[in-house]
Amino acid sequence: MAIDFDRIARERLPALLRAMPKAELHIHIEGSLEPELIFRLAQRNGVTLPYPSVDALRAAYAFTDLQSFLDIYYAGASVLLKEQDFFDMAWAYFEKAAADNVVHAELFFDPQTHTDRGVPFEVVIRGLHHACQRAHAELGLSASLILCFLRHLSEDAAMATLEQALPYRSHFIGVGLDSSERGHPPEKFARVFARCRELGLRIVAHAGEEGPPAYIVSALDVLKVERIDHGVRCVEDPALVERLAAERMPLTVCPLSNVKLCVFKTMAGHNLPALLAAGLVATVNSDDPAYFGGYLNENFVQAFAALPQLGPREAHTLARNSFEASFVAPSVREGWARQLDDVFAAAAAAT
Repeated sequence: MAIDFDRIARERLPALLRAMPKAELHIHIEGSLEPELIFRLAQRNGVTLPYPSVDALRAAYAFTDLQSFLDIYYAGASVLLKEQDFFDMAWAYFEKAAADNVVHAELFFDPQTHTDRGVPFEVVIRGLHHACQRAHAELGLSASLILCFLRHLSEDAAMATLEQALPYRSHFIGVGLDSSERGHPPEKFARVFARCRELGLRIVAHAGEEGPPAYIVSALDVLKVERIDHGVRCVEDPALVERLAAERMPLTVCPLSNVKLCVFKTMAGHNLPALLAAGLVATVNSDDPAYFGGYLNENFVQAFAALPQLGPREAHTLARNSFEASFVAPSVREGWARQLDDVFAAAAAAT
């Protein structure tokens, strides 16, 4: 379908960004745990928090880097103890995602954050899986789970987590690598990712957020990832940018997160336009929305407001990229792409 993007007035763009169908491919479900729900779960489970109120907790969200965020992130996760807790957390996210016109979400979850506190793996995944099923049935939202290994822990710990997960293999589609990037290169986890590939799991990894472009190369060559999470520092290596473009390697970019964690000083300084101009398969995502100031639509709206290089054509490209990068059947992606075209064609016709 030929869409006349030039007919879409810029003042219509915020509404179009909110209305267009989109997939979210970089969302840490523990990072969607809002302070209000943290306090409700703490009360329900008899957990004492180091913050006296919701406002006090939210006021602590002034991060200087990734580690300062992770310290609070793990404290918030301490209230998650029962299957219902994990369900409630995921369901709260799905309701927000549906309101943002997210048609598909691939959720990261960190089992080691919970099993290291004595919460059984099965409690974690059953609660999340139940929420995914309900989101499909009641909201019409497609959802899958991706198990992430914590990179600040050992590869042996990751391997043990994988073994714990195998009885629930049908409940998750892939594995990822998250947590503290600096000092923990992807090759640290070469063996466990090789095992995951043998099992037919989809492979992604965080790289090139705080870590150097070399971590992106290692994720590609050693872990053999199918998507790079973040990846914004690739621009420091022109040869890598060319490779990523040639291989159609998706990047799951998280604009508000990048600003909140000081990867970029301001949204106006974000390199999302440069990534698109280089022909990269960039997507927009919310990362840890409860901590970074917004869910998916807010990431789109704030990025486009601050970056005048981004217009209707780029909005369409980013949404279409999110479908291309998703781990679903091509026929399903094509259906979403047709919905996307219809929304933009209607916007062009109405102008």
